[in-house]
Amino acid sequence: MKVDIISPDKLIYEGEADSLKLPGKDGSFGILNNHAPIIASLRAGTVVVKHNDSEQSFEVNGGVVEVVKNKVIILAD
Repeated sequence: MKVDIISPDKLIYEGEADSLKLPGKDGSFGILNNHAPIIASLRAGTVVVKHNDSEQSFEVNGGVVEVVKNKVIILAD
């Protein structure tokens, strides 16, 4: 799936991912390919992007995530 992590001042990450782990307001949750459409609030924490055998982590101070048709957009604070 395609993932964009965007902060108010720059593009933090743009690329493909096999899975994501996100710090949701009500607890951490994961996103895989073909996930149902969702919009959720994020709390401060770590976004983990896994692709092939690599893993990248990004710290966010909150924000919003939208998932539609294997496209994930994270608007991070």
